[in-house]
Amino acid sequence: MTGEDVTQDQDPATARAGTRSWVVYSAAALVVLLLGAAVGMLLTLSIRGSNAPPAGDSVDVGFAHDMRTHHLQAITMAGLARDRSTDPAVERLAFDMETTQLDQSGQMSGWLTSWNQPVLLPPGEKHMKWMTESGHSHGGARMTPDGVDRMPGMATSEELQRLRSLSGKDLDVYFLQLMLRHHRGGLAMAAYAADHAQLAFVRNLGQKIENAQSSESELLERMIRERGATPLAD
Repeated sequence: MTGEDVTQDQDPATARAGTRSWVVYSAAALVVLLLGAAVGMLLTLSIRGSNAPPAGDSVDVGFAHDMRTHHLQAITMAGLARDRSTDPAVERLAFDMETTQLDQSGQMSGWLTSWNQPVLLPPGEKHMKWMTESGHSHGGARMTPDGVDRMPGMATSEELQRLRSLSGKDLDVYFLQLMLRHHRGGLAMAAYAADHAQLAFVRNLGQKIENAQSSESELLERMIRERGATPLAD
């Protein structure tokens, strides 16, 4: 048997193993997402009682819509790094971020459903209109009731495509850079919700996200510099 024959014999098995791993992880991710949604709905319904749910233009609803959308892009990037990184430290970090944000996204989806709000913003609707407190700003850009088309920290389609095209150390570094900018971009929303949301459990999640992503931002920046690179501009 030639070396070529061995390779041909192994490829189908390797492909099947990779497919099984992907299917198992996808099923696990779906369980995390659904569990988070169930917890979010149960928590909301148990606390709400006879009280009216937050209005559609409230901080609570706006935060749930926008932070969920922000999280979903982070989940996409983390999933790419978790699948394709060859650096154990990057792979572990990506897995932790993906799992945490899947759970939180599920919670926010559950809130919105229990509040009789759409899980997705209508097409063309601007983000962050709920951040209207006088004097609040992010990165020098003052928030207004008009909202923004792109939330701070969000990667462009071109940047996501570039991430998908990379491998090895280049993939690791670019993932870390994009995720650091993404985390920093979401901090203002989390902090605003922690200060201004109507419901205590929404304020609690905002504070939890702010604390976790501030800490993770320090770790991400350190990992970037350890790999001989520098952070992207915010």
